[in-house]
Amino acid sequence: MPELPDLLVYLEALDARIRGRRLERLAVPDPFLLRSVDPPIGQAAGREVVSLHRLGKRIAIGLDGDLFLVFHLMIAGRLRWREPGAKAPGRIVRASFEFETGTLFLTEAGTRRRASLHLVAGAEGLARFDPGGLEVLDADLSAFTGALTRENHTLKRALTDPRLFSGIGNAYSDEILHRARLSPFKLSRQLEAGDTRRLHEAVRGVLREWIDRLRRETGDRFPEGVTAFRPEMAVHGRCRQPCPVCGSPVQRIVYAENEANYCARCQTGGQLLADRALSRLLKTEWPRTLKELEKLGERPGPSQAGQG
Repeated sequence: MPELPDLLVYLEALDARIRGRRLERLAVPDPFLLRSVDPPIGQAAGREVVSLHRLGKRIAIGLDGDLFLVFHLMIAGRLRWREPGAKAPGRIVRASFEFETGTLFLTEAGTRRRASLHLVAGAEGLARFDPGGLEVLDADLSAFTGALTRENHTLKRALTDPRLFSGIGNAYSDEILHRARLSPFKLSRQLEAGDTRRLHEAVRGVLREWIDRLRRETGDRFPEGVTAFRPEMAVHGRCRQPCPVCGSPVQRIVYAENEANYCARCQTGGQLLADRALSRLLKTEWPRTLKELEKLGERPGPSQAGQG
């Protein structure tokens, strides 16, 4: 799922291409994408783009007349840009928005269609899509601490809760917790002051570094390679590969439709977190520490990446 760094780069690319431009035509061939009926989607055509916004993990395109196109890309949704006259990006197109400068396509791979599009009117309509999470890049330590301890969740859940923090998802939360040397399952209200300070620094550092990296990679092009799995990441999507800090094999636990990737030596004092399914199956044979894992012959191997 595109997260804060990816969405910011999307917005910057869109700003250069469509701000001040008129939306000539639009098409939404997939009726399951559009989740609103009032105002009718046809009212967006012919209007000029006057603003661009990020609301958590959503992108909003502001049109004159106080209308907003609101996109949520979910896991497999992506934005594509094609110059005038260029071929559309295949059968995965779920919507298209044609401007004089080119066409913006919303695509979604796979069979589980979760991306959504709304057309809403006015600031109040737009505000319904803002989950209210803290904008961490602008937040000082006090504000960050207040959001983190508002509820007593695991750090992994707290960082990815859009009501607490804006735009952080599965991938970057793994990277942040590894940078901060904290267990994903440590409770937010159990952190000491030094841990909280280190987590705040890690959040800002990791996100800023990835924003800069993605900007450099994209340059003046439209970002096409948006993915949750990148070889430069420290732990996310790198199960069984060596931790770049200590060399121990990266671990992964899967729960519901999420996962947590971590280094046991750097983050949990050498303790392995229990994967509910596997630990229940293996019972007493489940290794609880890196030393027990090494006795079983575990060595860094190919990545076993899941969805992020």
